[in-house]
Amino acid sequence: MTDTPLRAGRVDRRTAETDVSVALTLDGTGRASIATGVGFLDHMLELLARHALFDLDVKVTGDLHVDQHHTTEDCGIALGQAFAQALGDKRGIRRYADLHLPMDEALTRVAVDISGRPFLVFRTTFAREKIGAFDTELVREWFQAFAMNAGITLHVETLYGDNQHHIAESCYKGLARALRHAVEVDPREGGRVPSTKGSL
Repeated sequence: MTDTPLRAGRVDRRTAETDVSVALTLDGTGRASIATGVGFLDHMLELLARHALFDLDVKVTGDLHVDQHHTTEDCGIALGQAFAQALGDKRGIRRYADLHLPMDEALTRVAVDISGRPFLVFRTTFAREKIGAFDTELVREWFQAFAMNAGITLHVETLYGDNQHHIAESCYKGLARALRHAVEVDPREGGRVPSTKGSL
């Protein structure tokens, strides 16, 4: 029996606004240690790790005296970079995944292509500007930062919902479940890159 290489990535990103450290293992158990200084973001990233079955460590020191924007965006950037690093040349992965994720009264559709061509379609709106102390517009900012730096094509659309927390949670859980499937190794691929071009 041969050992499977560990698919893991680590990114340390420091700017004048934030200091971000991310460690990610794709073939994990859903263990998470998250400390961004933003409680709602911590909760969403814990959900992401648990439902993707990724092991995830995130630590952020940010300029929260300004607002939560830089912390949220830079966390998405670093996590996206760690994800791309962990995937390497993408040999053998399923690549595509889509699903509908229900969260009580909310339903969100998520589709992902680990394509190497970053693109985000985000059709989710929030009726209120805040979930607790968290700016709801930052949900999209995080998804944008993650998709661009992970190198994935990502479509997120909330079909309906009333509770703003449930809507946001359905987006993160939907992403988690889609990524969990898309990064799985497909034995039928035989280690090939899943593209007629031969690279992604």
